Amino acid sequence: VASSRYAMGIISANYFGNPSSKLCVIGITGTKGKTTTTYMIRSMLEEAGHKTGLIGTIEIMIGNHATPAVHTTPESLELQKILRDMVDAGMQCVVMEVSSQGLMLDRVAGIEFDYGIFTNLSEDHIGPNEHKTFEEYLMWKSKLFTMCKTGIINHDDPYAESILNNHTCEVLTYGLEREADYKASELVLHNENGKLGIGFCVTGKEQGTVLVNTPGKFSVYNALAAIAVASQMKVPMQKILSILETVQVKGRVELIPISDAFTILIDYAHNAVSLKSILETLREYQPKRIVTVFGCGGNRSKTRRFEMGEVSGTLSDFTIITSDNPRTEDPEKIVEQIEEGIKKTKGKYTVVVDRIQAIKHAI
Repeated sequence: VASSRYAMGIISANYFGNPSSKLCVIGITGTKGKTTTTYMIRSMLEEAGHKTGLIGTIEIMIGNHATPAVHTTPESLELQKILRDMVDAGMQCVVMEVSSQGLMLDRVAGIEFDYGIFTNLSEDHIGPNEHKTFEEYLMWKSKLFTMCKTGIINHDDPYAESILNNHTCEVLTYGLEREADYKASELVLHNENGKLGIGFCVTGKEQGTVLVNTPGKFSVYNALAAIAVASQMKVPMQKILSILETVQVKGRVELIPISDAFTILIDYAHNAVSLKSILETLREYQPKRIVTVFGCGGNRSKTRRFEMGEVSGTLSDFTIITSDNPRTEDPEKIVEQIEEGIKKTKGKYTVVVDRIQAIKHAI
């Protein structure tokens, strides 16, 4: 089966004239940060005059035309057709999220990656219909670095060395704690008119004072990865800095301007690690109160539900548990499993299964 999927990828690439060979292809893999980093890079390249397509979790963008995405990494036939359409539309580059599923199922077979980026790795996508073990998950993530010319690696991540097992690419690094080609220091939180951001100094292959339009330490890592790619592609640092001050990504710590009395942020956090990261980040800005609305998807790991309930109960002042894409499962059963986790904490909560009503209740 694996060999037939690989063959399909190669045949699809040949059928559409090997479109990736006519583009600068930037692939991003990791547990968190893929989507935000993808948009940051696209914005920087576009600003520098490189027509850049995007393939990711939220949407597929060819010029100004966007279509909703079904998979983070589309099936090989569809993916090669998208790349062909990008070439025909005059795109020069494409930045794409490369999921572990996309690598395991050979959806990216036949693609020539110029740059591969590793953001970070933590337990996710392990369970029914996904990966059997964390080791398998890591192995498939590492495959990207046997397929790209230059690998750009988060040097602080504990799995940075493992992700480079059997790599065949040139390696560049970024980070805050260890020595790196692109290193951030002197982090400063910014909170102005309800807008949350973070500033830092970058040193190494580029120097400058950076302000990112999204909050938290993870925003620094995302920005460093984007800076590294843009720098390698000769985007002037001044353009890089101006983009980072304004770029915002749908569903990624996205500010919704409704009221001056409170701040509404939407975030895609769909596991305990991501939820903990965003809530701990928001705590650093010393808010008076955090109200969290979330649910868990159906036909996915049940452990995730207990863990997310416990995290929200611990770090939020008030939690509203609701439904979120139950697929073929009973939404109320999913909610009950989240409740099991939150009941381990002293956190206050309520249940509003209808998502629209849950959001109205929160506001």
